[in-house]
Amino acid sequence: MNDFDVVIIGAGLSGIGAAWRLQKQRPADTYAILEARDAIGGTWDLFRYPGVRSDSDMFTLSYPWRPWREPESLASGDKIRRYIEDTADEAGITGHIRFGARVVSADWSAADARWSLRTESGEVYTARFLYACAGYYSYDEGYLPDFPGVASYGGRLVHPQFWPEDLDYRDKRVVIIGSGATAVTLVPAMAADAKHVTMLQRSPTYVLPLPNRDGIANLARRVLPPKAANRVARSKNVLATQLFYQLARKRPKQVRRILQGLAGRFLKNPGYVDEHFKPRYDPWDQRLCVIPNGDLFHSITSGRASVVTDHIDTFVPEGIRLRSGKVLEADLVVSATGLSLQAVGGIRVSLDGTPIEIGQQAAYRGMMLSGVPNFAYCIGYVNASWTLRADLSHRYVLKLLDHLDRNDLAVATPVPLTGSGRPLLDLSSGYVQRALEKFPRQGDRDPWLVRQNYLRDVLTTPRADVTQDMTFTPRTAPVPNPEVVR
Repeated sequence: MNDFDVVIIGAGLSGIGAAWRLQKQRPADTYAILEARDAIGGTWDLFRYPGVRSDSDMFTLSYPWRPWREPESLASGDKIRRYIEDTADEAGITGHIRFGARVVSADWSAADARWSLRTESGEVYTARFLYACAGYYSYDEGYLPDFPGVASYGGRLVHPQFWPEDLDYRDKRVVIIGSGATAVTLVPAMAADAKHVTMLQRSPTYVLPLPNRDGIANLARRVLPPKAANRVARSKNVLATQLFYQLARKRPKQVRRILQGLAGRFLKNPGYVDEHFKPRYDPWDQRLCVIPNGDLFHSITSGRASVVTDHIDTFVPEGIRLRSGKVLEADLVVSATGLSLQAVGGIRVSLDGTPIEIGQQAAYRGMMLSGVPNFAYCIGYVNASWTLRADLSHRYVLKLLDHLDRNDLAVATPVPLTGSGRPLLDLSSGYVQRALEKFPRQGDRDPWLVRQNYLRDVLTTPRADVTQDMTFTPRTAPVPNPEVVR
């Protein structure tokens, strides 16, 4: 049987977390996780480029009920993947996953009060409630600019999202295009074996060196039980991250000086810092890039890596010619140029066969869509660990399901809302700006306003009124199709 109370889309960090919460709070519910790939892990199974790691600390990225026990605070991708797999296995979640089940469409039937989901292979699943935990970027394609002259290039061009298993870059000249989280991870990881690595950026990015071992967390582990120690480390890191973010938004010049001062302490070259680590925008207009133990800076001072700030004129057979006229010779070019974003896993959503445009809907509490019944999606914070917001979303969805059952209700639908115009994702990064029209908009009041503030949300979301701006349909009544912006 492919009929369930709840269908979760995606077996990554948030999908496994949602299943754990569902089993714990509503053990009688039937559920399935539909996973497009053949493995657990989502992002952490997909990305296999050198040095891939978290840029959020693992005490907040890990699940609150399962302490992170590894020594690193900024963990490698393979350790995160194993952590998610072990969580699923220990909780009996793995048996609920349907691998290779890529959902391409979801249609709501008003008469049946159920979702009908069709996979790429033609299988059909039905569910009372649909919860999309597929993240917000495409696993099928990364963003690759239309580089002029690339056909003439004699070396190899790769994108980090699709790292070839046979790629040998030992003693090779490598140019990494980009300056975001992926680029600053790749540079030190590849510099250990490459002849030289050059990070080519159009403009500088803020980077924040942090220790890869958390001293307070390690002290807490020595004197407290694992769960208590994890709560101490988690609370400390939540407070530190949120306070730093608020300081950056309210005192950007002060934070700019702090970040550039840290770069100067590592690089000991004020001119180099001014040229390559002095962004034009304010801190947190784009996401900060964390570098564990200052590894990027160490690669530069060792001479194994360097940064060039310039624009690409054209690819040439031997590498890349810049607007300045300089040619960067390269045996390998890595285009760390960003992600391609998509809403709700790229699924085509419709109501009784009529398609809806996700980008034309309003975001209810940042996890449901105006006018769309029994449907939720999961996204994280832009200024903190993904799991912090994801877990709050899971708990809200379960609270809503409990309300439906207690009151003999079949359907919950956020009211239609028009006139909302603020972007859901508040970042100026290019990969975000290119995709804003694909995502729902947010309003200017609760519950339509999405705040990037975990400290506030952790107090208010569990107490949120699930009936506010929500319409309900009893189980015994006919289920009308709600009005929705199409």
